[in-house]
Amino acid sequence: MPNVEQQLSLFKQGAKWRLPSLLGEEKTTGLQLYDRSFVVAILALMGLGFVMVMSASMPEATKLKGDPYYFINRHAFYLIGCFFIAAVVLKFEVKYWEQHSGLLMLVVLAMLIAVLVFGTSVNGARRWLVLGPIRIQVAEIAKFIFIVYMAGYLVRRHGELLENRKGFYKPIGVYGLFALLILFQPDLGTVVVLFVCTVSLLFLAGARIVHFIVLILLGFLTFVFLVWVEPYRMRRVTSFMDPWDDPFGSGYQLTQSLMAYGRGDWFGQGLGNSIQKLAYLPEAHTDFIFAVIGEELGFIGIVVVLLVLFFVALRAIRLGNLCLMAQKPFEGYVAYGVGIWICFQTVVNVGASIGMLPTKGLTLPFVSYGGSSLWVMTAAVMLLVRIDHERRLSLVQAVQGRSRT
Repeated sequence: MPNVEQQLSLFKQGAKWRLPSLLGEEKTTGLQLYDRSFVVAILALMGLGFVMVMSASMPEATKLKGDPYYFINRHAFYLIGCFFIAAVVLKFEVKYWEQHSGLLMLVVLAMLIAVLVFGTSVNGARRWLVLGPIRIQVAEIAKFIFIVYMAGYLVRRHGELLENRKGFYKPIGVYGLFALLILFQPDLGTVVVLFVCTVSLLFLAGARIVHFIVLILLGFLTFVFLVWVEPYRMRRVTSFMDPWDDPFGSGYQLTQSLMAYGRGDWFGQGLGNSIQKLAYLPEAHTDFIFAVIGEELGFIGIVVVLLVLFFVALRAIRLGNLCLMAQKPFEGYVAYGVGIWICFQTVVNVGASIGMLPTKGLTLPFVSYGGSSLWVMTAAVMLLVRIDHERRLSLVQAVQGRSRT
């Protein structure tokens, strides 16, 4: 394992930097005590999201509300909320998340039950709790908190996980409870995201391979069963295989999305010049915003957006690796989980819009319209910024301690 000086060299910078007061430090140091490129990439995605939501949502807002700025005003409110959420998350030390991971999991379970009883139904799905003027999609919170809970469990029960089946199946039981409550909403996309994060974290923690074979087989059979028993899910799966077979029925959304990509060509039609968003492409500002990006910014635009998204995901995974090397397992598992979550959700959203995967109703991280997704993603990545800050600060303190001795 690299020594302290070798780890420190990974983030040395030439310029002076002053640590923001949000992270609780005021002294000037010659080191960068947070990942500046990571934060800049996230802000760039949020900025792009604001512009593209403005472009994609105006026709729909005019049609539904008579106000072309309805969705963009709400999105601006969500972005302002992101800064308050970031300030709160950055104030808490990582140890508080680890100490209260079990309690947070119970709170989210209570919210998942509450949404089935008191939740608001939209398009046949009961997924939102209304708190005054704000609607909260509890399944989005469940993704983040489940990752935090899994990280805490893997630290507390790591020996049990490696030694017997009980340690492996306990978190699977918790996942099953989360999945059951979310399926009642219904929201199969979130269940799939949670499954991928669960399997990935258990694999990274060193669980036995035979358990994975059983788990993955069980997960695949369960997915097939859930698709088979619900006609609308079956239509989604069959329509994405050949959307042109029924272009005005089950394949309508995908065919309109593919036409948007086709019109975009290499350099796009220009910002604001999408035709498909003019009441042709459903959910143009949410689930299918990437198709509007493709039409207006072209192939070059979507490649740039994907590179930034995968930069954020890979940066999170790299942070997980550095934390594990620094003997910070909770922080490492959280970083791995968030990185896998962002990467997988991006793949599913983009894959659905280009016809490679069935439509799952998952947003494009930091870009799509939606307050719950944006706020929860912000909380997740700000926790990573806090983790990275504490890791870097501990390395600085270790080096200073050695220099004094």
